[in-house]
Amino acid sequence: MTTYVDSSALLKRYIDEADADRAVELLDADPVLVSGRHTIVEVRRNLARLLSTTEVAGARADFAQDLQSISIIELDAHTCELAATIAEQTAVRSLDALHLAAARRLGTALTFLTFDVRQAQVARSLGFAVAGV
Repeated sequence: MTTYVDSSALLKRYIDEADADRAVELLDADPVLVSGRHTIVEVRRNLARLLSTTEVAGARADFAQDLQSISIIELDAHTCELAATIAEQTAVRSLDALHLAAARRLGTALTFLTFDVRQAQVARSLGFAVAGV
């Protein structure tokens, strides 16, 4: 199986917050993880925002290590056009539309892992099996 992981799920690996244990369990359950290129920006931004100066360096290093086992979907012109269409049709937020479009590039035969309720609803409407929420 393949799991597309969005930043809301991936962040839970590095930040102790609600559903963190469940997210780690779901992340560890599938050896084939994929995500969009913009996930790197989202995760690093939120690590810097949510962690202390002393904690962020270690979390960033752990994230960099984890990225070596996550396949990255590039945000090329086709993916961005698909994201724009998804955003127009569903009113989902821009970064969420990019996640959904990146996942859609792989088809719908994957699990979309998110802890974002609004994004999960749109993912289901696009035909994805959703884990997390």
